[in-house]
Amino acid sequence: MSNVITLAVPKRQETQTPNAVRLAGAFACERRSENDVFWLKENAEFLNVVQATGQDAQEALALYDRFYETIETRIEFFPQYYRFLLSICLDIEDLRGQGDTGEKLVRWVQAEGLALAELSDLQRMEARRLMARRGVLCSNIDDGLDARARTFMGRTAQFALPNKKIAYELTHAVFYLSDYGSRDPELTAEAMTSLEFVGLWAFVEQNADLLSEICVAMRFAGRTPPQDWLAWLRGHTCRFGHDPGMSVVASDNYHEFLMCQWAGMVAGAADGFTAAPPPGVVPVFQSPQTGFAPLRELSESLYGMHNRRTADWSVMRPAIWADLSPAARDQVARAEASSACFETFFAHFSRVSSMPRVAS
Repeated sequence: MSNVITLAVPKRQETQTPNAVRLAGAFACERRSENDVFWLKENAEFLNVVQATGQDAQEALALYDRFYETIETRIEFFPQYYRFLLSICLDIEDLRGQGDTGEKLVRWVQAEGLALAELSDLQRMEARRLMARRGVLCSNIDDGLDARARTFMGRTAQFALPNKKIAYELTHAVFYLSDYGSRDPELTAEAMTSLEFVGLWAFVEQNADLLSEICVAMRFAGRTPPQDWLAWLRGHTCRFGHDPGMSVVASDNYHEFLMCQWAGMVAGAADGFTAAPPPGVVPVFQSPQTGFAPLRELSESLYGMHNRRTADWSVMRPAIWADLSPAARDQVARAEASSACFETFFAHFSRVSSMPRVAS
């Protein structure tokens, strides 16, 4: 495991970078209509990264003036999207350093009991955090919430298996418990191991979106992510494409692009957004393609071994190496070198069952 370090405190940037302004224009004005729920999602995520990293955003925020003025009407008509709307409103006000609409919205959400309609603990944690930003406590949804989240995070073995749903739930639990890096989430050693396990299979898979979130979550928990992971993310971010011929943005990789940049600011050495689509083109984000699937190759190798499979990496490594393509072998070797807990991770990833088998 990496050494314990101080928490990631956002650095206030004195000037707005051109890349941030360009991205604000892309998300606020060019990709979608303000009445599209995906506009809400994209802009909530973009503003959240800007606010969480402490950037000066005055020039970019001017693009949201009209939306901010109508946000009370919008949340009354679209209460099902209250978390997106609250997030956007609160980030705009916090970045500007002024505004009281957010407090009105939070109190209206409380009066309407919207958070009580959330069945997911994770969504309740998000609602609780948003409302707490304006001093409103959600005691009616808080019973046992943190304890259940911490029990979930501490089940390390489940996080060694590729499962994107619970992996993203893990990272977001850290985001909410740490209030996006502003306080110690007090993770147990088991929860930190869970983060590292997810990071390992995300690194093998070359899942930049998930790996970025893991690096941010580790930093918020006071740990330094492996430098091999951060170096790979930097190179991956530089290779994003923006095809000017594309007009459909529904299935592009904007979130991955944002998360890579967020990881660079929080866990790396970047002071702000390091990349943005060029002006004058449709703002589409295309993730670089690798052309091979090392995690799938690794899983297929293990599955094909049946009863010959063991949980001992030192025993299994030669046999697995013979099955993998050179590119996949290189990626697995990089993952192995990146973390001291790789062998422990592999023991769970191998899925060697301890359940007795009935003889035929």
